Amino acid sequence: MNRDRVCIEGLTILTTIGVYDWEKSIKQKLVLDIEIAWNNQPAGMSDNVEDCLDYAKVSQSVIDFVENNQFDLIERVAECVAEMILQDYSVPWIRIKVSKPTAVVAARNVAIIIERTNV
Repeated sequence: MNRDRVCIEGLTILTTIGVYDWEKSIKQKLVLDIEIAWNNQPAGMSDNVEDCLDYAKVSQSVIDFVENNQFDLIERVAECVAEMILQDYSVPWIRIKVSKPTAVVAARNVAIIIERTNV
């Protein structure tokens, strides 16, 4: 069984996120860690970029999507990003961690993690 992954770590995005009125008028930082199931063996054998998951394209798609939408909850960000990647890149599985470092003053970070499969 192949358990290969492509990881995009620390993808930092400024967006409108939050449930409070004051949050709806500012941009806040989210940090995403994305782990995607992908068979890396063909690229490893061929040394051909055409056999890779285009992680730069995936990253830019996520940045564009999150920057251009408004969210109340980080849970919603995670669900929407997971759905987009699963559909647009036909990957079988994804794990996403969405961090909102400024959510709790006394905490270094607040985050949620989800895992989803392409059914």
